[in-house]
Amino acid sequence: MQINRLFEIVYILLHKRKTSATELATELGVSRRTICRDIDILSSAGVPIFTEKGKGGGISLLPNFVLNKSILSEQEQNEILSALHGLSTVKQDDQVLRKISAIFNKTATNWIEVDFSDWSGENDFFNDLKMAITERRVATMDYYNSAGEKTFRTIEPMQLWFKSKSWYLKGFCLTKQDMRVYKLTRIKNLTITAEHFTLRNLPAEQDTWAENGEEQKYVTLKLRIESEMAYRVYDDFYESSVEKQPDGSFIVSLTIEDDSWVHGFLLSYGRYIEVLEPESVRNILKEETQIILNKYL
Repeated sequence: MQINRLFEIVYILLHKRKTSATELATELGVSRRTICRDIDILSSAGVPIFTEKGKGGGISLLPNFVLNKSILSEQEQNEILSALHGLSTVKQDDQVLRKISAIFNKTATNWIEVDFSDWSGENDFFNDLKMAITERRVATMDYYNSAGEKTFRTIEPMQLWFKSKSWYLKGFCLTKQDMRVYKLTRIKNLTITAEHFTLRNLPAEQDTWAENGEEQKYVTLKLRIESEMAYRVYDDFYESSVEKQPDGSFIVSLTIEDDSWVHGFLLSYGRYIEVLEPESVRNILKEETQIILNKYL
């Protein structure tokens, strides 16, 4: 379409600053005569484009020209570039960022880098899931639930979700015929199929989703953590939930999902933690530590 070609010409000139009609014709796959007509159209529309004949000549824009500069403020341009740079960290093609940078005559600040693979280099399929969601393609995978049981699932991926320091996938499970949430680290052998699906509506109460399709149970904990674990306290808990004691220890109060992962997480603090409340969690940890102790007797 002509409008797309006109935009491409402006972009090329913003990027290269000077070129020739022959080079533009070759790059855009049209005749030199078509390019000359396009240049006339752009000039008539108020784009400050001009040509110079002879050696060292060519087609160029005025040096300080910025497309649509009057529409967006300086701050708005910077915010757009920052947002695009953030998006470019989760996709390999940063062509949009380069084009908009040229249009605004700015260089985007390299303010963020995101690597969704783990330290082993495995489970690096974030971009595959993103493609499946945007293109509405059915996916298959093996999935390990919180009990370590493996099941094969066929799903319609709908949304990637970051919650409580972990990434999850929301989707409609064709195997269970229900909306489900899957923790990304528990997904194995992911395959994106060529089959497309019709987008469904996401339930409004998304925070209550769970892997088994039921609402999660929560527990309010009160913990005492010794000063030796200070380096972990502010990594694992929000500052608002931490109260430092005169002896250097910490009292931590928080509400969290009540499952086996939480119990293992608390045990990872070893002898440097005590669950003050509730009694039910204290009893669970007593049983777990006794089982561990019995293994070494």
